[in-house]
Amino acid sequence: MQSKSVYILAIESSCDDTSAAVLSNDKVLSNVVANQLVHEQYGGVVPELASRAHQQNIVPVVDAAIKRAGISREDLSAIGFTQGPGLMGSLLVGGSFAKSLALALNIPLVSVHHMQAHILAHFIDEEGFDKPEFPFLALTISGGHTQIVRVDDFFKMEIIGETTDDAVGEAFDKSAKILGLPYPGGPLVDKLAQEGNPKAFTFNKPKIPGLDFSFSGLKTSILYFIQKQVAENPDFIELNKADLCASIQQTIIDIIMDKLKLAVAETGIKQVAIGGGVSANSGIRKTLKEAEGLYGWKTFVPKFEYTTDNAAMIGITAYQKFLTGNFEDASVVSKARFSF
Repeated sequence: MQSKSVYILAIESSCDDTSAAVLSNDKVLSNVVANQLVHEQYGGVVPELASRAHQQNIVPVVDAAIKRAGISREDLSAIGFTQGPGLMGSLLVGGSFAKSLALALNIPLVSVHHMQAHILAHFIDEEGFDKPEFPFLALTISGGHTQIVRVDDFFKMEIIGETTDDAVGEAFDKSAKILGLPYPGGPLVDKLAQEGNPKAFTFNKPKIPGLDFSFSGLKTSILYFIQKQVAENPDFIELNKADLCASIQQTIIDIIMDKLKLAVAETGIKQVAIGGGVSANSGIRKTLKEAEGLYGWKTFVPKFEYTTDNAAMIGITAYQKFLTGNFEDASVVSKARFSF
């Protein structure tokens, strides 16, 4: 244990949320997120608008995080930032700010892989939430990623399964668009699904061998089904919206669980943790917790605020790297595409 507190300022700017957090060792003192509503009218994130909004938000967000933490900039031990993957313009705003502040304060700079951070969010010291033990399996599901990762140590991770096309977040959002729901559609599908019958409609589940995923075929299946039904009854979607959402969500959950069960069988690892924005989905969270009783797994579902993009998860990852002296200099570059 550290005898003296390590204070990490963390910055996350990989997509359209500007976030800053301050951690004292593995405990979160503040976690501030500024959302960008400008993208809703376009039905998706516009990269140029995102980077401009980050430029406007980053100073007040960082200032708020430090003030809420009850410390001063001079107390900081290091600055962590998202190096990638993500939108290049957005990453550059966070990375440039982190470099400049670390240089001004003469403290270490720590780069963080965004998807590793989603996994390591489970190691934040949070009352009522257990931490997984190594090795464990991590299911990382977001708008841009769907992966099953074998985690043997904080930075010894291996992707053993991933999507061959759409990510699960895209599957939710594209299905929502077919139903005429506004962007972002995933949370609306989740909300409506709670009122519907998950067995009302059946959609094709892609047959992909091994631990890889595919969701493009599911989207096509949903599209053709809806088109056929609407041709017969123009009010079909409105009359069956809740049941459609429940059935779509259940199909996606079934695809995920089939792959997770196979991953557990192949690795013999029965500890399963989820992370990423789509892990906020209530149906996925409920199904994974039920798996403890059904299959004898030990499952880990993070605190809701640590599922979507946030700086606290960047902070806990930066803290672990800080402990090993894994620092960067000002030459470190942001990476839109970034493998483990």
